[in-house]
Formats: sequence, structure tokens, C-alpha cells
Amino acid sequence: MSKDLNQMRQRLKELLLTKSYREGRIKLTSGKESDFYIDGKQTTLDPEGAYLCGMLLYDLICAQEEKITAVGGMTLGADPLVTAVSIVSFQEGGPLPAFIVRKEPKSHGTENYIEGKENLTEGTKVALLEDVVTTGGTLLKVIERVRSQGFGIGLVATIVDRQEGGVEALAAHGYKLLSLFTREELLAS
Repeated sequence: MSKDLNQMRQRLKELLLTKSYREGRIKLTSGKESDFYIDGKQTTLDPEGAYLCGMLLYDLICAQEEKITAVGGMTLGADPLVTAVSIVSFQEGGPLPAFIVRKEPKSHGTENYIEGKENLTEGTKVALLEDVVTTGGTLLKVIERVRSQGFGIGLVATIVDRQEGGVEALAAHGYKLLSLFTREELLAS
């Protein structure tokens, strides 16, 4: 990582700790209870946070051996991430179309699970993004839906891995989770 990317990563860490990290009992999407919460959207919807996430995730995508040609994820956590990466990719000269996976299929019109699907070609290798991963359950649903539409998975990545089983759950299905930060890295001084 170049010095600028290292500086961006450090600044993103500061924003995550300031805007997104909270201590106290909370129920997570997974149903588990935790003594801390990372509300990723407070950072990913911030202009600077979105830009930093877009740059750092785009760098991660570009570093993959296999060419990635689109970026997507489950609504709502991935929405700002895939948009930021798509915009950064255009600015950097390697445009990646974005797509969003719905929690439920549209009840009208195309009845699609995937919005933006028309910008992709069958067999496309995609990067799937999530803001925070706990158990990996959301990403496993996204993987299933994306694969069922004829797209390959080239990368699965998150801003923060809470280190609570997500890496292992994805690995059990043959996918490696890459993160910009683990919980341990985020909380390290």
C-alpha cells in the first residue's frame, strides 16, 4: 500500500472510531447480543468516509489476481459502498458498474432480486461488499442470489470484520473474506 493509501486507511480508522463505534449492549442483525456496535453507515454515508471506503476498496479489488468487473452487495449496508467504489473506479479509469441485492424480490415490474443487473454480463466476476460482518449470514445470502443469476464471485470484502465467525462461515462455503479492518485492528492504538 502506498503512503497515501496508508494515510487514507488511518483516517478511515479515525472516522470509524468517532462516527461508527459504540460500546454498550445491543442486539445485532444476526440476533446475537454484543457489548459493542459498529454502525458502519454513519461513516459510509459521510462524504469523507464514503470517499475513503471507495478508494481503499477499489485498491483491494484491483489487487486481485482475477479481474473483477462489477461491485455489489445487500441493501442497505452495501449501498453507499458499492456506489463509492463505482464512482472511484470511473475516476481511476477502470469503471465498475454497481448493483444492489434486495432483501426481497421486487413485488412489481421485473420482480428482480438484483438492481443494476442489466449493466452486467453473464459470467461476470463480481466483488461483494458489506460494511460490517459478524456471522457472514448476509454475505452468504448475497452470494447465493448473485450466483443464481449467473455471476461469479471474485472477491468478498468488508470494512470491518467483527471477528465473530464470519470468516469461518464464508470459508466453510469456499470464500475468503478480506477486510479493511478486523475488530482487533480497529481498536488497537
